[in-house]
Amino acid sequence: MSVNKVILVGNLGKDPELRYTPSGVAVATFSIATTERYKDRDGNRQEKTEWHNIVAWRQLAEICGKFLHKGKQIYIEGKIQTRSYDDRDGNKRYITEIVADQMQMLGSKNDDQGSYGGGQQNNYTNQNAQGGQQQNNRVSEQQSQATPQNNSFEEPTYNDDDEIPF
Repeated sequence: MSVNKVILVGNLGKDPELRYTPSGVAVATFSIATTERYKDRDGNRQEKTEWHNIVAWRQLAEICGKFLHKGKQIYIEGKIQTRSYDDRDGNKRYITEIVADQMQMLGSKNDDQGSYGGGQQNNYTNQNAQGGQQQNNRVSEQQSQATPQNNSFEEPTYNDDDEIPF
């Protein structure tokens, strides 16, 4: 048996970048910082910050692209993945990233310019790719089926019956 599970709580370093694959699948990329604070042997306070590359797909990607912003504290669950690519000079490069399957916005209403949250913890999970079941997805069907143009996110038309995902 093996387990590939990552849980992180940290702050976004910059706004997520939302793109679409040629087939129309949403993908959001962003980084979060986790900071460890401790005292060294001499009693001096030390701080170590790690940066983590996060990738979210499909409806979770659209939620991240729409509601997350620089500085926001979030909880991420997912799996660690290393992939390779060739850079512009033809050199093979490797990148390790967290493929998110669950995201929770943390903090209070007054955090990060009071954009959202209201002290509530908002939990979003990605669609189960194998069973096609939605676990706790609050994105409207209309939004999830929006056709992208020029790799940009298009806001769906307003519907009174849609749930607000926060």
